[in-house]
Amino acid sequence: MTLSVTDTLRDERVEFTVDGDDVLLYVCGLTVSDDPHLGHARMWVHADVLHRWLDHLGYDVRHVENVTDVNEKIAARVGEREEWTGEPDVAETFTETVFESMRGLNLLRAEVYPRVSEHVPEILDLVESLVEAGYAYESNGSVYFDVTTFEEYGRLSNQDVEELEAQGEPDERSEKRNPADFALWKAGGVSETAVREHRKHDHDGPLPEGETWESPWGEGRPGWHVECSAMSMTHLGETLDVHMGGRDLVFPHHENEIAQSEAATGEPFVRYWMHAGLLSMEGEKMSSSIGNFWTVPDALEELGVNVLRTFYAGASYRSEQALTEETIAEAEERWERLLRTHERGVDALDSVDAHTKATDEDLRSAVDVAREDFETAMNDDLNVREATAALLELTDAVNRHLDRVESSEGGEGSEGDEDGEGGETGYDYRGLRRAIETLEEFGEGVLGLRFDAGEGVDGDVELADELVELVLDLRESAREAGEYERADELRDALAAVGVEVEDGPEGPTYRFE
Repeated sequence: MTLSVTDTLRDERVEFTVDGDDVLLYVCGLTVSDDPHLGHARMWVHADVLHRWLDHLGYDVRHVENVTDVNEKIAARVGEREEWTGEPDVAETFTETVFESMRGLNLLRAEVYPRVSEHVPEILDLVESLVEAGYAYESNGSVYFDVTTFEEYGRLSNQDVEELEAQGEPDERSEKRNPADFALWKAGGVSETAVREHRKHDHDGPLPEGETWESPWGEGRPGWHVECSAMSMTHLGETLDVHMGGRDLVFPHHENEIAQSEAATGEPFVRYWMHAGLLSMEGEKMSSSIGNFWTVPDALEELGVNVLRTFYAGASYRSEQALTEETIAEAEERWERLLRTHERGVDALDSVDAHTKATDEDLRSAVDVAREDFETAMNDDLNVREATAALLELTDAVNRHLDRVESSEGGEGSEGDEDGEGGETGYDYRGLRRAIETLEEFGEGVLGLRFDAGEGVDGDVELADELVELVLDLRESAREAGEYERADELRDALAAVGVEVEDGPEGPTYRFE
């Protein structure tokens, strides 16, 4: 089965094909005016999974993701802190947080992260070409794209240009030929109205105007939409294979990107438009402006990268997703199953009970089925939930194998290796190794999980294991000394934090509930 994706422009599922082995992937990055939240991270993670799956299919992915470091939201925060004396200071603070969050989420690095402030010359060249070609016009030092000159304007968002509402700030409307025209270049600095609209906290001092640059039309700033066109074409060329972003960017941002890019080059701008659904919290879209958000750094500290990535794998990139106690609990349970199985499997592989000739056909068959189901799900428009389900089915098969071996007489199994007397014993080394490699190849390599990180529901499982074993050692010492009440207290204390202890003939065992 070949990869198919849902293309927003064609509004249908289509087969993914490109010329050659390179895939040119552009991802709409953040406006760095605040800490990134889990809504932003949802699109990041799904774009990362796309990158990883294309890698797995053998493509060479050229991934570019921009940083919007010139924006009225950024300028509005100047002065909130003593060190924020200008727009670049604010942008640098939150750009650093964005990169730290990306690394914390285990995202593959893009080929480059272009910043608007570094690409003003390319933006000016693009705007000038549009003016010269008759698609744009100057008005009072600003430059606007005339949407009536681009015949297919509105096709991405499926809108009629004559029915579109006005774009841009109210004070721009008197300068424009058509209400739906959008700014490519804005005269002067950030308006007082825009600063007041986006200011988070009142504070003393003059209202900031933001950075400005010289242009053929006078001092000014680039418009929002033209920035992505200039940066993407600078680093990936006139036609991109995939452009990915949140569904809330379809209009006006991506609609305007198509118009200005194709008007300037005469070439198709994007072959596949892929839009991620939004994340909701408390019944509304997660948004910094609304205030119903959870920042990526805080969520990583509380849940860890693996639970977060398992949560995002709980829904297709195209669907909406809700962040609730229930959906987080499901992600914790799924990750715990994957992690525990991986740990048990690795321990069994490295034990003396793993034998070359031991054979469990059920396990080996389960590996084949899991691989086929995972690949089918991923090729079906990146159906990460079904792909994860395939890995969870494999964990069940692995645990059945391990349980059978460990429950047999003397802790050795009844399957596999012939011992010369008609009996068979031990773990199926070959089948188990392929199962663990499948978990790593797909769980780590495609879904971006990290079995080596040792993260469980509450953080570092390796540390948790060490602490639990220390408490159990204390409990055993208390029992040996006849201090049974103290031993019961220690067992109850472990139960209170979710650790179930079972006493057996070979000593106590435990599991996290």
